[in-house]
This record gives sequence, structure tokens and C-alpha cells, in this order.
Amino acid sequence: MHEAQVPQTQHRVTVVTVAYNSSGVLAAMLDSLPAGTPCVIVDNASRDRAALRAIADRPGVTLIENETNEGFGPACNRGAEGAQTEFLLFLNPDARLADDTLDQLTAAADAHPDAVAFNPRFEDDAGHPAFKRSCHLLPRSQWMPKGTPPADCVLPVLSGAAFLVRRAAFEAVGGFDPSIFLFFEDDDLSLRLRTLGSLRLARAALVTHTGGGGSAPDPRIEGFKAWHFGWSRIYASRKHGRTGAYAKTLVRAIPRALSPVTWFSAPKRAERWGYLRGITQAQLNRPNIGARL
Repeated sequence: MHEAQVPQTQHRVTVVTVAYNSSGVLAAMLDSLPAGTPCVIVDNASRDRAALRAIADRPGVTLIENETNEGFGPACNRGAEGAQTEFLLFLNPDARLADDTLDQLTAAADAHPDAVAFNPRFEDDAGHPAFKRSCHLLPRSQWMPKGTPPADCVLPVLSGAAFLVRRAAFEAVGGFDPSIFLFFEDDDLSLRLRTLGSLRLARAALVTHTGGGGSAPDPRIEGFKAWHFGWSRIYASRKHGRTGAYAKTLVRAIPRALSPVTWFSAPKRAERWGYLRGITQAQLNRPNIGARL
């Protein structure tokens, strides 16, 4: 569809974002939304809640304050619960939309009624492209070639940084798996959505994604993230029938955990041992209750 043919989006989309100490980036994300766009912010017990309340005090924005950190997927589900629009746009707080992003995404959805969810084109702050072409839950035969596709196409998996999904499809598959606190929740949801229709790239829709910051490594945070990364990796692999996931992951994890560099770096030690504990506890069917921040 040519840009001139793109209709104006009349609040067909509710934006859902999850905040966790995100006051430094959230205002820019909200500023990038078309005026009046319904937006639900779910705050996972941030330490900067007072600043967040001030940022969220604008038309169309609803702030939900969780008393504890419920995890990314469960918070997304909570944010989507009251939405009445045709589409949901799950958007990271460190992402920003171009002026016509919502229009381009809904135009792609109208042009492809058989598709259930859409990724925009991603760039970082310097304008460099980013593209998710694979995930370990899929066989390599389904991975896409390296590089950003030159045109709209069917995708094997979605990036969770920003994706538009038909609300009916999201509800039909039960939303994000509440057992996954953090990591691989977008891969798991992608595979379940694929049972209802295709996933597509809408290249004309642009999202700028800043990504992680440059703060010094904190051993507690590194261990926390690594535990959940390991747990979620094994849990999602078993859920989707990827045989031998634990053995293959363990073979790679043990040498890294025992590497000499691990013993001289507290962040690396926390990360590598946290990862090893996470994959092992997932294999033992322990719940995803790693240390909370």
C-alpha cells in the first residue's frame, strides 16, 4: 500500500507498556504517540514511581501500579485486560514511534487480514537497522537470512520490543504465558499466535529502539537476569518440544561458569552461576521464582 493511501488511525490501537524504573525514557515514548492514543502503563513496583506518576499524567494514559514486580509478560497481560480497541501495540518504554507508525501498522493489518501480528522496522538511535530473524525455539530451517528484509514479508518470530497484534487473537491464545517472568515470552507468544495466522513485517512502520543503557554491571542485577534467562530458555524449549535443550545448554554453560575469568569478576560470576542455576531449576520443574529486584 502506498503511503498516500494509508488511512488515519482513529484510536484503533491501545498501546501497552511495562515500566520498571523507566522514568528516564518513558516521556519520549509517550511524546511519540499520536495525541489521545489510549496507552496503559503497567508499573512493576519501580523505585521512581513519583516521577512516573508525573510523566503519566496526560490525556489517554492509564497508569496501573503493581505492588510487586510481576514480570514482563504478566504485566503486559494486566495492561491488556481492559483494552477495547481492535489492536494492541506492546511497546517497550525505551522505544519511540515515527509520526505515521500506527497508521502504517494498521494499514498493513487491513491489507493482510490473514495475519495476526506485525513487527515494524526497527532502528537504533543512530539509524542502524535491527532485525530479529530467528529464535532457538525454531529449527534452523525456519530462520531467515541475515540482514533486514527489503520488503514486507512473513516472519518466523516477533520481536517483543514493539509489535501490533489483533486483540481477538491475543485473547484467543491466552496472552503471554504467566509462568514466564522474563525472557523468551515473545518467542513463546509468537509460536502460539502462528497457530491462528501469519506474523508479518510492516517495513513502512518505523520504531526507534534505544535498548539497554550503559550503566556499570551490578552483580545482583546480572545474576537476577541470568537466572530468569536460563530458566525461561529451558521452560520454553520443553514447552515447544525442543528435545535435548537442557543437555545442550548445560554443556555450554558449565565451561563458562568454571572459566578463570569468572572468579575474578563479580558480575560475570553472578551472571554465569545464575544462568547455570536457572537452567537446572527449570529442568527440575521448579517454578520461575528467581530473586526479585
